[in-house]
Amino acid sequence: MLETPATSSAAGSHTSMYNIQHQPSAGGGASSLPPTLKSNPSPAPAHLKPKTTNVRRMRRIISEDAEWSLAIVPLLTELCIQHIVKNFQNNPILKQLLPEHQQKVLSHLPPDLPLKVTANLIDDENYWHRCCVKRWPVCHVAKHGGSWKRMFFERHLENLLKLYIPGTTDPNVILDLLPLCRNYVRRIQVDQFLPPVRLPTPPQTEDQSDSGSEGEGNEPEKDHYQLDALVAGLKCLEELDLVYGVKDCGMNFEWNLFLFTFRDCYSLAATIKACHTLKIFRLTRSKVDDDKARILIRHLLDHPALEELDLSHNLIGDRGARAAAKLLSHSRLRVLNLANNHIRAPGAQSLAHALAHNTNLVSLNLRLNCIEDEGGQAIAHALETNKCLTTLHLGGNELSEPTATLLSQVLPVNTTLISLNLSCNHIGLDGGKQLLEGMSDNKTILEFDLRLSDVSQESEYLIGQVLHANREAARQRTLNPGHYMSPITNNSPEHSVG
Repeated sequence: MLETPATSSAAGSHTSMYNIQHQPSAGGGASSLPPTLKSNPSPAPAHLKPKTTNVRRMRRIISEDAEWSLAIVPLLTELCIQHIVKNFQNNPILKQLLPEHQQKVLSHLPPDLPLKVTANLIDDENYWHRCCVKRWPVCHVAKHGGSWKRMFFERHLENLLKLYIPGTTDPNVILDLLPLCRNYVRRIQVDQFLPPVRLPTPPQTEDQSDSGSEGEGNEPEKDHYQLDALVAGLKCLEELDLVYGVKDCGMNFEWNLFLFTFRDCYSLAATIKACHTLKIFRLTRSKVDDDKARILIRHLLDHPALEELDLSHNLIGDRGARAAAKLLSHSRLRVLNLANNHIRAPGAQSLAHALAHNTNLVSLNLRLNCIEDEGGQAIAHALETNKCLTTLHLGGNELSEPTATLLSQVLPVNTTLISLNLSCNHIGLDGGKQLLEGMSDNKTILEFDLRLSDVSQESEYLIGQVLHANREAARQRTLNPGHYMSPITNNSPEHSVG
């Protein structure tokens, strides 16, 4: 019996849906249905008829996003690191982390965290580099031993000292920093010490001026900040560079702003005496006279570590120079700088006497004094026996031909002096010729400054040629130390001709 087209169409659709669910296996076997069902399909039972919703569930379409990435979801370690950085000030966690996680935390920490949190916990140089660069536009880390952490604490402490006002600033501002920086500060360089604030004196009435005595109400002024407690707590301090003055005072200039008082001097002297690690002490541009210089030097006698003393640009005279000469005999001093003071011939003679027997000093700077020929000749005599001094600066000392004559006799004998400065003197033409004769037999001096000393250009040029030969010979000795042998070895019988 044939079906109508409409019926066939409807039945065909049901048959196709039925066949989809009951397809033969992939092996290609025959269908299990009778042939009559294939040719004459009949409607499927009601419980076998699929619903329309089931047809849609048979296939799932997953849309693909080209920008989708699994990295969008942060890792748990990244979330933990962000949390540690966010709460580092209240809960600093660093040492418990793995090294790679520590670096990530340090790279994200802000450079303005309190020093109480970071000082003794963070040693990473990159972090302290960021702290220094953010705070100071110019950073010379080489002046601080190449350590950014040391540079930060040294400059931070120096800024506090420069802005400290006695009687106004709380001393705990500096002392509270001491436990945090004691292991890192090796150098203190302060070019300003502010004096106490001077309140204006109220005007006195006639009754008060008549009844009161003249000395009433004139209380002694407070001195500058005392360094004793600070230096005593810095166990690694090696260098102390101080200037008692005020920078950028402008129209408020007063001579009292540049006053290094006796109480300042006694306190500082006791401080440096107690600091047994101090190697370099500089006190410049502070109006240090003979009395104050003697106080300081007396406390430096037999100091166990001091190697350099700089009292240049002060008011030291012959009495202070005699004290410095005594220090040469009672210390391990290697560098002494007394430039731009008031030292004359007697002071230079005292220094020369100590220099003749000294075995430690390698550099002496007496420029811009007034030792004249009497003092210059005394120092020249000392160079005949001295075997350690390598640098001597006598520029601007009113020296003339007599000193040059004696030096010309010393230069062939002395074999340790490397640098000699006689600039800004009155050596003269004849003195220049005599120095040239002495230099012709000298093989060790590499620097000789004769500028503005009235020496002829010819003498200066020929001395320059000798210096060039000496420098070339020194360079060859450095490159080939075994090639240059003593004359005794070269003249031995094995090396003689015939």
